[in-house]
Amino acid sequence: MRKLVRRYRALPIRARLAMLVASAVAFAVAAVSVTCWFIVQGQLYSEVDDQLEKAVSGPGQLQQAQLALNDCVSTPQATSGPQFQDRYSQVVTDDGTVCLIGASPGKVKIVHADKKEIKNGNDRSIYFRNGTDEDGNDLRVSTRPLGPTFNRNTGQRGPDIGLVVAVNLKGTHSTLNKLALILLLVSGIGVVGAGAAGLAVARAGLRPVDKLTEAVEHVARTEDLTIRIPVEDDSEDEVARLSRSFNSMTASLASSRDLQQQLIADAGHELRTPLTSLRTNIELLTRSEETGRPIPPADRKALLASVKAQMTELAALIGDLQELSRSEGQRGERVQVVPLLDTVEAALRRARLRGPELTIAADLKPWYVRAEPSALERAVVNILDNAVKFSPEGGTVEVRLADGELTVRDHGPGIPADELPHVFDRFWRSPSARALPGSGLGLSIVARTVQQAGGQVVLARAEGGGTVATVRLPGAPTPPPEQTEI
Repeated sequence: MRKLVRRYRALPIRARLAMLVASAVAFAVAAVSVTCWFIVQGQLYSEVDDQLEKAVSGPGQLQQAQLALNDCVSTPQATSGPQFQDRYSQVVTDDGTVCLIGASPGKVKIVHADKKEIKNGNDRSIYFRNGTDEDGNDLRVSTRPLGPTFNRNTGQRGPDIGLVVAVNLKGTHSTLNKLALILLLVSGIGVVGAGAAGLAVARAGLRPVDKLTEAVEHVARTEDLTIRIPVEDDSEDEVARLSRSFNSMTASLASSRDLQQQLIADAGHELRTPLTSLRTNIELLTRSEETGRPIPPADRKALLASVKAQMTELAALIGDLQELSRSEGQRGERVQVVPLLDTVEAALRRARLRGPELTIAADLKPWYVRAEPSALERAVVNILDNAVKFSPEGGTVEVRLADGELTVRDHGPGIPADELPHVFDRFWRSPSARALPGSGLGLSIVARTVQQAGGQVVLARAEGGGTVATVRLPGAPTPPPEQTEI
């Protein structure tokens, strides 16, 4: 059985569908055919039983049967009694004695049930059964009890007798055999036709799956993600949905690969600048050591400061790349309820260290959000760093948190209107800011973190000059009853 199951599972889907259709049709046809055969058999037997009932139900049967039984005393076959042409007819006593009547073609084999019926039955009951004659021919037998006999001379009660009439079932069986052959042929044709129809339907239904398979094999072989499967717009079946899902998947993979390639290219471009500067400065220091020509202390100090700055910038760039490369399922900490006020205050402390010459004014109200704590703090620090970096010396940075809205406003040169749509793109840097330190990834990280927390971030030109960054995060002014991790 297991081997058959394994072989079945190894078949192509078309063959399995055709087999299932053929099996279902075969079962239905077999059920209908068997039912039809039994119905016809019952009808034919009912007609035979009606004929036999008419034959044995005539009046005066007891007297005629007794005369026939008396005739059998001198001859083995009585000439008197009810005559039935082409039928087996005989009188039977309760002890099994048989007396044939007229031109009966043979003797019906008497069974115990016949004797019991003759002895215990009444003349209004007729018992039907299938039986045989002495030559083994199949018969339909009817037995009618006629009651006891009486000796007219002595008045003594004789044995119980019954009239047994039977017909040969050869014609009935021939009809049933022909019907069975016809039903078998029709069933076979139906099953074969159903199998062919199932195979045709399977081929037609699986044609889109073939296209999908070819597309998948093509993608696996060539890594070409531009391939698409044509789908009718008004089609809503499972295959159409599968095709649309495949098209969406390949489009997403193509977009992801393009973004990955763009990220690698941009990262390589951004890494080239600090690496080149580092290599140049290190070569100068190495050459000074090799040639024995010392670099003036002031220049050496400047070189070391430049190396340190480039290493810091390189480390920050690598950290930003690692942050951007993490998927949603690879986030370091679990999302939890975070007091945004504490996060902003921690970011403000770091910002004041980076811009000691600036005035950073803060007006903060409590607000609780669901986010990753470290990622949220990094996003706030990046916003404040931008404000510190572009603020003039001695300028002011205004920070306000109220009702889930964090605004950071600086008084720097501001962002040109045509550059605002690009500020959250990876590695994008304003032409006027390319001389300043940074990788162009800070605001991309901010946008991603805020989006993961279910919020929005917007940068706009502030009235009177400068830039205002607005972050809106869903939450509540009070913590939930249980600050459990989710």
